[in-house]
Amino acid sequence: MSLTQQLIALIRKRPVSAADLDAAALFVLDAVASAYAGSATAVGTILRDWAGGADLDTKRKALLMGALTHITETDDLHRASVTHPGCVVVPAALALGEQSGASGERMLVAVLQGFEAMCRIGAAVGPAHYRIWHNTATCGPFGSAMAAAALLGLDDEQAMYALGNAGTQSSGLWQFIEDGSMSKHLHAGRACESGWLAAELAARGFSGPAEILEGRKGFFAAACPDPRPDNVLARPDDAWQLRQTSIKPWPSCRHTHPSVDCALEIASLLGGAQAREVEIRTYQAALDVCDCPRPQTEYQAKFSLQHTAAIALLDGRVWLDSFDQASRRRAENLSSRVQVTAAEPYASNYPGAWGAELNVVGESGDRFRVSRKDCRGDPELALGADEMRAKAIGLLCYGGLDERQAGELCDGVLSLPSTEPGSDLFTTFIRHLGAA
Repeated sequence: MSLTQQLIALIRKRPVSAADLDAAALFVLDAVASAYAGSATAVGTILRDWAGGADLDTKRKALLMGALTHITETDDLHRASVTHPGCVVVPAALALGEQSGASGERMLVAVLQGFEAMCRIGAAVGPAHYRIWHNTATCGPFGSAMAAAALLGLDDEQAMYALGNAGTQSSGLWQFIEDGSMSKHLHAGRACESGWLAAELAARGFSGPAEILEGRKGFFAAACPDPRPDNVLARPDDAWQLRQTSIKPWPSCRHTHPSVDCALEIASLLGGAQAREVEIRTYQAALDVCDCPRPQTEYQAKFSLQHTAAIALLDGRVWLDSFDQASRRRAENLSSRVQVTAAEPYASNYPGAWGAELNVVGESGDRFRVSRKDCRGDPELALGADEMRAKAIGLLCYGGLDERQAGELCDGVLSLPSTEPGSDLFTTFIRHLGAA
C-alpha cells in the first residue's frame, strides 16, 4: 500500500467521540468568525468586489470563504505541521455538507478527517520546505480533499485518487512576506477549492497517483529537501490532530504569540512606564518569518516580532486595531530598538513547543524577564469555551453583525453535533457578503 492509502485507512478507522464532535464545532466557530472578520478588512473588500462581479459556483465561493478566513490572522494553527487547517478544511466541509444535505455530525466528522490528513502530511514535509513553501497552501489541498471525500462518500480507492490529485495541485510560496503582499489569503482559498475539485473528479473515476507523497516524482521529492515520511502515520492512537491544534488569542502570526504573551505580562508590571530596552529570545523559524523591525504595512506588522512586542508593551493589549498606520507610528520608536535572537531552549523545543523569552529594561532601570514554554491557546494552555465564544463574538461583530446576531450564529455553530440536514451556515455567510 502507498503512504496515501495507509493514511486514508488510518483516518477512516479512527473512532469519533461526542467530545471530538464538540471540539470540532469550536474550531468551525473559530473559522467562521475569522471569515466574517476578514470580510470587513481592506483585503476582504477586494475579494468581495471580485465575487460580486463574478458568477461563482459553490467551490469558488468556498475559495472566497477560505481566503477571508485567513486575512485577520485569527485562525487556528497546528504546531507540528505549521499549518492553519481551519481556513482550508472548514469552508469546504460547510459548503459541500450543505450542498449534499449532510447532518451537522457528518460535517464535523469531515472536518476531523480533513484536519487529520492536512496536519499529518504537514508534519512530514520537513523544516526546509517551510523556508520557501507555505505549508498551509501546499498541504491544504490534502485536507480539503479528505473532508470532501468523507462528504461525497468516496470509497478508499476514490479517496486515494482525490488525495493524489490534490497533491499534484500543491503550491504556495513565501515570497509574499518580502513586501507584505496579499498572496497568503489566496493560498488558503485555492487549497480549499483544489482539494474539493480533486474529490469531485475522483467520484467520477478520475484517477490520481497512489504515490503522490513518496513517489520518485512526487510531493516529497519535488518540494521537501528533508522530508520526514514516518510522521504521516506516526502515533496512530493519539488524539485527533484537531485536538492538538492551537487557537490564536491575538490577530498576528502565531510565531509572534509567545513574545506577545510575555510582553503583556511585563506591560502590567511596568504599570504605565515605558520600556527602554527590549530583547526577544526565541526559535529560528520565528526569526525567518517575523524579523521585521520597521513594518511598512498592516500585514507586515502582523508578521513582526518587534512591532507585536512593542505594541503589547505600550498598550497592554493586542487586537485588530493594533496594526494600523497610527499604531505602527506609535510603536515605531520602540519596535526599531527591539533585539531578536534565536536561543535555547526555545530553538531546540520548536516545533513541539513554540516558546520565547522577553527581557525588558524599564525607563527607571528596572529589569523584567518573562518566558513562555508554550503559547496561550495551545492544547497545554487551551482557551476555555467561554473565551472561545467571546473571541468569536468579537470577530463577528467586527465583521458587521450585532451582538444578538453574533450570539445566535455562535449557538447555531455549536449545535452542529445535533443538527439535522439543512444547515445553512455557509449560505448565510455568502449572503452576508452579497455574493449569493
